[in-house]
Amino acid sequence: MKVLAFAASSSTKSINKTLANYAASLVTGAEFELLDINDYEMPLFSQDREEELGQPQAAKDFFAKLGEADAIIISFAEHNGTYTAAYKNLFDWTSRIDQKVFQNKPVVYLATSPGPGGAASVLAAATNSAQYFAADVKASLSIPSFYDNFDMETQKLTNAELDDQLKTAVAQLTE
Repeated sequence: MKVLAFAASSSTKSINKTLANYAASLVTGAEFELLDINDYEMPLFSQDREEELGQPQAAKDFFAKLGEADAIIISFAEHNGTYTAAYKNLFDWTSRIDQKVFQNKPVVYLATSPGPGGAASVLAAATNSAQYFAADVKASLSIPSFYDNFDMETQKLTNAELDDQLKTAVAQLTE
């Protein structure tokens, strides 16, 4: 099984990338690739730009990468209660190739933040719209207060309850 994991963030210090990497490492018997959405940077999407540029190769490459995976793990960063601009732009371009962006793949949606909200707003938005973009969401989980619950040195969740919930969530990718 090939799992594709990424953070919906362009930050080089993304805690969501750290979480996505850890979650992917928990999928039993799977090989995984940790994607960096910075590798798919494109001009801001607009209808005018689409008419001018067509579909950028980066969007085609991202769509193909999603298609090659057997399962997907996304950890959403939250900017002002919603998606990061970098992820939203990548998503918008990719959805113009095919609205079924996630190609009916089993998906686990995660989110975290330094605060107690755990990026729950963006996670809810992603989960609620998943059906429109052919994401077969097997589980979703918000990790609040990331630095209180994750050890950056060992790269593991230290909160046993949250760790159990995460292990249960990613196990659903192989069921």
